[in-house]
Amino acid sequence: MQKIQLLLLLALLTDCASQSHQDRAYHDLNKNGKMDVYEDPGQPINARIDDLLQQMSLEEKAGMLFIGGVGIREDGSISEEPVVVHNRPRPSATMLIKGGKLNHFNIWDIPSKEALGKWYNNIQKLAEESRLGIPVTIASDPRHYFSKSIFAMEAKGFSQWPEQLGFAAIGDTALMREFADIARQEYLAVGIREALHPSIDLATEPRWARISGTFGEDAHLSARLAKAYILGFQGTQLDSNGVACMTKHFPGGGPQREGLDPHFAFHKGQAYPGNNFNYHLIPFEAAFEAGTAAIMPYYGVPTGLEYEEVGFSYNKAIITGLLREKYKYDGVVCTDWGLVTDSPMGPDVIWNARAWGVEELNTEERVLRIIEAGVDQFGGETIPEVVVQLVKAGKLSEERVNESVRRLLRVKFQLGLFDNPYIDPVQVGQVAGKPEFVEAGEVAQRRAMTLLKNERDVLPLATGVLKIYVENLDAETAAQYGSVVDDPKEADIAIIRL
Repeated sequence: MQKIQLLLLLALLTDCASQSHQDRAYHDLNKNGKMDVYEDPGQPINARIDDLLQQMSLEEKAGMLFIGGVGIREDGSISEEPVVVHNRPRPSATMLIKGGKLNHFNIWDIPSKEALGKWYNNIQKLAEESRLGIPVTIASDPRHYFSKSIFAMEAKGFSQWPEQLGFAAIGDTALMREFADIARQEYLAVGIREALHPSIDLATEPRWARISGTFGEDAHLSARLAKAYILGFQGTQLDSNGVACMTKHFPGGGPQREGLDPHFAFHKGQAYPGNNFNYHLIPFEAAFEAGTAAIMPYYGVPTGLEYEEVGFSYNKAIITGLLREKYKYDGVVCTDWGLVTDSPMGPDVIWNARAWGVEELNTEERVLRIIEAGVDQFGGETIPEVVVQLVKAGKLSEERVNESVRRLLRVKFQLGLFDNPYIDPVQVGQVAGKPEFVEAGEVAQRRAMTLLKNERDVLPLATGVLKIYVENLDAETAAQYGSVVDDPKEADIAIIRL
């Protein structure tokens, strides 16, 4: 009798477990009418990755290794044709998802936060209709800074804050984490799930043009702020409420010879006259401790060191030897944008690929060299067919491709994109640009203002109506504090943004 009861209980438990498995909410991403392991939210991530990886074709794996830029239409609809952004035609998401099997994209300027939210849900729907329904990951450069320079992402609809150098001037890790948490919420509201930041390069060359995007020259201050920044975006463990950080630019941009940036061919070298290469690694050690989901190497070429004088993403001793082996980093490594193919910038204008030190290699050889160095993903490139060709020619093993695909899939699963990739359109308006977020950003901007000199006691300003001359500032804003004049000779004060 006891045996019969035990068997009955076992049968009931088995039936309940089976019923629970069947009732569990899931998306039938591969449209086969059953819940595969990779579709099952209750399965461990490693098991889900294994199941999906064995279902993926070589072409689908290759597509995952590329993150391409796409344009967004004014109404948020998905275009079949290229979309013009900054006077350049950008491939449509339709072309890249259907043709190239891509599912990682970065966005530039946006029409509005509402258009971005609509576009995001539309692109996820398009991705869900693909053979395996692999969701899209949307990435972005910083969008919360007050700056509106040509290469900055304007904060349309988001709260506005100091640039990183402003946070360094404040030096408050609690504020740094508060900003990152607010930016995380605003990113989540519109579907941005990967932050192509922070930049934790050290500004040890004062002539370098990218200093405002760093935390300055102090490695230890940069390390503290970098850790707070990443924890604010990702949390202590990356999950469906987090935004993955791609921290850059390993092993540290900043020591640029003569201050010239390696985006361009004028001077690609990074110089270390004080033998301070290791000093530039200190902020990255903090980023590893914080669990940064991804790392982006810089374009630069190390000079006067033990390393081969080729760009960092082409440099196996840097990526595999230093990053993977010494630091045991097993997250995603993605190149900076445009290392393989030339970019048309307009009529008769070509921006050469930043293939520094390996300019003589052809496209296929460059792709192979980067993968062999230990990199997982190509930023700003959309040439998955080259990876397919390399594998079919026996020059690259599919197992090596699988290694990178595993890392990229892990982040997608951690972010919860396979279980629910969509956003609530209502949240776009309620969260992005929330009044208290805007106010917090304005308070931080005021805190970041740093007085360097006050010769002849110009400050505080005299009371009464001031005549103000401005350059590189919004005249309408200045008019709230006085009368704006066109001739500096007529002005009581001049406010100039350098």
